[in-house]
Amino acid sequence: MKFGSTALWAALVLTTALPAVAGKADDTLNWATDKEVAVVDPYFSVTRELVIMGQMGWDGLVLFNNETGEFDPLLAKSWEWQSNTVVDFDLRDDVVFHDGSKFDADDVVYTINFLADPSNGVPAQSVVNWMKGATKLGQYKVRLELREPFANAFAYLANEIMIMPEGFYDNAPVGADGTRDLSALTPTGTGPYKVADIKTGDYILWDKNDDYFSGGPKGTPEIGHINFRAIKESNTQLAELMTGGLDWAWDVPKEQADRLEQSGQVTVVNEKTLRIAYLAFDVDGSSGQTFFTDQKVREAVAHAIDRDSIAVELVGAASEAIDSACHPDQFGCTQDVVHYDYNPEKAKELLAEAGYPDGFEFDLYGYRQREIAEAIIGDLSAVGIKANLNWLQYSSLLEKVQDGKTPVNFMTWGSSSIYDVAAITSHFFKGGPDDPAKDPRTAEALQRGDTSIDPEVRKEAYAEALGIIADEIYWLPLFSYAKYYAFSNDLEFTPTPDEIPRLYAARWK
Repeated sequence: MKFGSTALWAALVLTTALPAVAGKADDTLNWATDKEVAVVDPYFSVTRELVIMGQMGWDGLVLFNNETGEFDPLLAKSWEWQSNTVVDFDLRDDVVFHDGSKFDADDVVYTINFLADPSNGVPAQSVVNWMKGATKLGQYKVRLELREPFANAFAYLANEIMIMPEGFYDNAPVGADGTRDLSALTPTGTGPYKVADIKTGDYILWDKNDDYFSGGPKGTPEIGHINFRAIKESNTQLAELMTGGLDWAWDVPKEQADRLEQSGQVTVVNEKTLRIAYLAFDVDGSSGQTFFTDQKVREAVAHAIDRDSIAVELVGAASEAIDSACHPDQFGCTQDVVHYDYNPEKAKELLAEAGYPDGFEFDLYGYRQREIAEAIIGDLSAVGIKANLNWLQYSSLLEKVQDGKTPVNFMTWGSSSIYDVAAITSHFFKGGPDDPAKDPRTAEALQRGDTSIDPEVRKEAYAEALGIIADEIYWLPLFSYAKYYAFSNDLEFTPTPDEIPRLYAARWK
């Protein structure tokens, strides 16, 4: 949604003289996004909000260092590879969970073995299914076994594998359908912040963990409280940011970010991220709308959308249109694939060849950044394709996607902030529930790349898979994201390209 309302902007400008009502004055960092968080859990709530809060409330064995590109010890003090599928970790002995229980090897073994068991139903299986299991070698020593060689093991350990207390999920009530009621559990980790209060769909209040261990790479938390709020309208978020009700916001649309920066009332930073946007097509007709089973129709859509203009005009200076089903900064993400330029006349010709000279009408599904979806709809309309927009919550849309009920979906993927093709292309094109095509050729090539530790073998395998995806247009990659951050001038905060805001490291000036 563009800002669009001069009156609203004028109202915001007039309010900038008002004193702040939150933030530094009461030692509470207030932040918001447009998505509600139903379950505060790093495994069963697969939103970016929980990636951020996961790093606040939980720790993994290691932590990625954006400055050095290396992995720093976190809950682990050191490690040693015994083979290309076995690694031993020596653990810290001075860590306690938020509930006061002491951390040791039993918690690591429980967490890893729970995640590695597919019957436990962790939604993002690609994040956990590379682990075979863990065994205890001593009170503070653990062995992790991989199912096969996996080049990104430490990247996932750093960004995704958060350690839970032993037996944590065992305490969740099980419903008649066999699913766990995770809302009945009190979130418990070892991280620098701990959950103090939750109102589902409204807010999650975190308090500084005064017992957080010293000397770790996350540092010592300084801000007393961090409060997440769900505010659906971006205009409302910005109004609160300008009046002091919020201290931090991101995903600020470009036009709004430009105006905020001009006001001087808040700090605005544009930073590239590993997130990309894409359209995924129903290539087998399972949705009931069979237009996109025809490769020519998919190609027509590719030529109809002005991806360069969307990137520049709606996303930001650091955004770029992309051709491959991955982020250009990721290892193995060649852009040397077929390029579909913006060419409306070519799109019309292809539609006529496919038997749709007058176009057709279909359902387009999305869940975030409606202004971009509407720009896509406008471009499609210009060649005779009418898209009916269906706007859902992420969880509802994901269910429809995995059930094959969406003719086309406009979605995004942040790769769990991992700089490797295995974190995106392998997730979507190895035959799993998110795979729109289930092409055995891409699955075989990606498996070859994922299980090799030879960089050249991996690059060749990934290039083969990416070429097939682009030729067949199973996806139409759109652009890489550049995220606008807007935050209080009282706040010291540094964004990073991995799209994991270190709110736990923020401090007041």
